[in-house]
Amino acid sequence: MLPLAISNLAGPTEWRWKTWSGKGIRKMGTAPYHDRDGFIWYDGALVPWREAKLHVLSHGLHYASAVFEGERAYAGRIFKLTEHSQRLAASAETLGFALPCSVDDVDRACDEVLRANSITDGYVRPIAWRGSEMMGVSAQASRIHLAIAAWNWGSYFSEEARQKGIRMCTSAWRRPSPQCAPVHAKATGLYMICTLSKHNAEAAGYHDALMLDWRGQVAEATGANIFVAMPDGRLHTPTPDCFLDGITRRTVIGLARSRGIEVVERAIMPDELRDAREVFLTGTAAEVTPVGEIDSYRFVPGEVTRLLTEDYQLATGQRQAQTVAA
Repeated sequence: MLPLAISNLAGPTEWRWKTWSGKGIRKMGTAPYHDRDGFIWYDGALVPWREAKLHVLSHGLHYASAVFEGERAYAGRIFKLTEHSQRLAASAETLGFALPCSVDDVDRACDEVLRANSITDGYVRPIAWRGSEMMGVSAQASRIHLAIAAWNWGSYFSEEARQKGIRMCTSAWRRPSPQCAPVHAKATGLYMICTLSKHNAEAAGYHDALMLDWRGQVAEATGANIFVAMPDGRLHTPTPDCFLDGITRRTVIGLARSRGIEVVERAIMPDELRDAREVFLTGTAAEVTPVGEIDSYRFVPGEVTRLLTEDYQLATGQRQAQTVAA
């Protein structure tokens, strides 16, 4: 099942929720995100979930002057929390504004949201945006808002897909040059082509899309970095010169090197995938996800993927939590 979508029935004021079906695509939830119980941290205070709203003329909505983070909590602890908060602040600076509070304050607010919603294992979404004080390309006098939500969330892909390796196809959209966009900021506008690419992939029966960059080199998936285990025994991954150097990516590189696996960051061309022994994705949402297919190329999740998956579960506390629960 694909994520929920809104369908217009009889006119602009009458709506209902419907589900989309797809091949092997995991349904992300049954309740629309605007209509849930709980609390959202909004500009310094917890507010009831349904009351966390913004004006339709907010600059961030019209001109994508917004930055965000995606974080996971395991056993009540947000993994790499401060690194995420620091990146949020850096992304905001890249877009020409400052967060309305310090990195330490963001950390405390994220933890507060977890506690307020009684979440042990879940997803945390901080977002900062320009408000509605000015409408136009220039909005330097607009207020900067910050909100943080959290909800229970399982695997990004279904367990069946993860066991076999997800299916991917190459997107027609490409990651832009650093001279064309602030590619190292986690900015909302940069995800437009990701949404387009993922929608097209899902419509064709795939789980995700592989994105190339403007040069035709392998870049990443729509929301995750990519690693390739090659016949030389080394783990190869694209140089992050036009996309995010993911926090999970850096974590997995460290885990691989601690096992004595050499990691090579370099330009990778799509036709090199024919020689790949294993391919996997990394990301806060995706964690470590095996890839079984990219276009005509086929892969089998193997020892490298298994070991790094286990190491990542240990690093995040997942395996320890499972042991205690058992």
